[in-house]
Amino acid sequence: MPAAMPAAAPVAIPFSAVVFDLAGTLIDSARDMTRVLNRTLSRFDRPALSEAQVRGMVGDGSAALVRQAFAVTGDALAEETLRMALADYLDDYFQDDEPPVLYPGVPETLAALAEGGVKLGLCTNKPERITRKLLDALGLSPLFGALAGGDTLPVKKPDGRHLSWVVEALGGGRAAMVGDNRNDVTAARAAGVPVVAMTYGYPRMPVQELGADLLLDRIADLPDALRRLGR
Repeated sequence: MPAAMPAAAPVAIPFSAVVFDLAGTLIDSARDMTRVLNRTLSRFDRPALSEAQVRGMVGDGSAALVRQAFAVTGDALAEETLRMALADYLDDYFQDDEPPVLYPGVPETLAALAEGGVKLGLCTNKPERITRKLLDALGLSPLFGALAGGDTLPVKKPDGRHLSWVVEALGGGRAAMVGDNRNDVTAARAAGVPVVAMTYGYPRMPVQELGADLLLDRIADLPDALRRLGR
């Protein structure tokens, strides 16, 4: 009986760097943002929002989120009061102790990419100090070689320079972006890198209209998707 042929080694991923969005891609933070945002709204005598409402506001950064939340819960606030509300929200979010929720397959997929020699970066509109705290709580910080939050640079997504900065901090080379909404796709196009969009996040529009190169339902399928994307 002939000896069994050894299994073929998996094809190497043809990208030296992969940059991820955070909320809606790696973690489902709508529950956390809703909880914290409603505490801020309460302190300013505003009614609470539902998680579904907050999901429709996620993606443009904390200042935009707070501004929208106050716009839909009453009269417009003066800029100084909005700044106070934003500071209240950010401080409360940073101090919040509820653990973030990872989407299924995220730790395993990130570890597999890193073990395969791919450098990982994070490009999110969430503030940097909150992002780093969340990654630490999840035990994911060691996997990321570069991180840019929404306040790390003078620009943020959808500006392509936000993403390009992360790619350069990882050492450059051929890169891909993984996100879940139009800001991610727009930043990737501006930076000249291909983009994969996850279908389970906060797209705020039909995912088929995002303009991503590939759509994925499961992040566990990302390594094979990157191989296809890099051909």
